[in-house]
Amino acid sequence: MSVNYAAGLSPYADKGVCGLPEEFDSAEEVKAKVEILAQLIKDSRHLVVHSGAGISTSSGIPDFRGPKGVWTLEEKGESPQFETTFEAARPSLTHMALLGLQRAGYLKYLISQNVDGLHVRSGFPRDMLSELHGNMFVEECEKCGRQYVRDKVIGVMGLKPTGRLCDVVRSRGLRACRGKLISTILDWEDALPDRDLNKAEEASRQADLALTLGTSMQIKPSGDLPLITKRKGGKLAIVNLQPTKHDKHSYLRIHGYVDDIMKHLMELLGLDIPKWEGPTICQSSTRTSECKADVKPHQSVTVVELRTNTFLSNRK
Repeated sequence: MSVNYAAGLSPYADKGVCGLPEEFDSAEEVKAKVEILAQLIKDSRHLVVHSGAGISTSSGIPDFRGPKGVWTLEEKGESPQFETTFEAARPSLTHMALLGLQRAGYLKYLISQNVDGLHVRSGFPRDMLSELHGNMFVEECEKCGRQYVRDKVIGVMGLKPTGRLCDVVRSRGLRACRGKLISTILDWEDALPDRDLNKAEEASRQADLALTLGTSMQIKPSGDLPLITKRKGGKLAIVNLQPTKHDKHSYLRIHGYVDDIMKHLMELLGLDIPKWEGPTICQSSTRTSECKADVKPHQSVTVVELRTNTFLSNRK
């Protein structure tokens, strides 16, 4: 749960502005604005989406700076309410709609600040995804860079050793790597992973439309990536209930529940929202390969064949 994630972080004073009032557009405004968004997406050649904690609240995972967010309640000396665990959480309608946009060819890249693993577990291709703050289900070999996706949360944060070793054999006859596995979850002062950040920056430069969903964009450098698109001549569309740091730079702002917005958007685009059939790991958007479930000592995630499924990826 985001509560446990938050509790595992080091003390940190500057958590941004919390508890801002939510705003709701009228039904007529939402309808008109989503129609504009649909046309923007149809006209775009390179759509990049930036997702934040707001897209997972309907999955039972609290956000951080909303009226009932983890940091907001912490400031009041209160404890947040939660409805699920990371393992039991199911991808929201928005998670699955993003997968539908990717499969339809509209969505070219997804940049997420979330650590809940729901994008990966929804089946979104990992080669089209940057998880800038890490993933509670992923650990990485500090020696060879190989990653392991687990079906249970790693339980360690701050890029610390998990107590397991890499068992990948690089070539025939050689011993396993045996490098130490570390968590991928960042603490406050940890630098963002180079590979994910570099790909996110490049995608933002290529984008002609940046769509932000459920994020106030307060945390740097993640929150400033949409501005790269704006500086390159692209447009910024924002879907969020609270004011965001970059509202003044937006071409379009929609105040409403993100699941409702995405449902209407998919209808206007004539696209089905894929059904979630259990945790699905899709390594690549183009390549087909065999599923590799050798992820001892943890049990592997249930895998449904989807273009390509593999539990190990090279992160170099």
